[in-house]
Amino acid sequence: MSKHEKQLDLFIKNIQSGNFYDAHEDLEVLWYERRFEESDEVKLLKGLINASVSFELRKKGKIEASQKVWNNYLKYRNLVNKIDSPHVEKYHLIIKEIDKIYK
Repeated sequence: MSKHEKQLDLFIKNIQSGNFYDAHEDLEVLWYERRFEESDEVKLLKGLINASVSFELRKKGKIEASQKVWNNYLKYRNLVNKIDSPHVEKYHLIIKEIDKIYK
């Protein structure tokens, strides 16, 4: 299993468990090393990180800040349909998990 796959799996596990800060950290590892790339996949990672941050803020009662960060997630969410990545299916699964939580 690649580092990328491992981090995506950890993200899913932490999102499902409500460990949103840890989920953020799981993807930060992947995003940080590629943050200067102009890549839709990197932007999608940033969006997924924003979703976990939004959930953490909401958990802490910071609703306005949570919504602002959630809007950043929404801005990048649909890039999943444009990227050419071996991880596309996993990204779709992550988005389904995020959508279940947001309600």
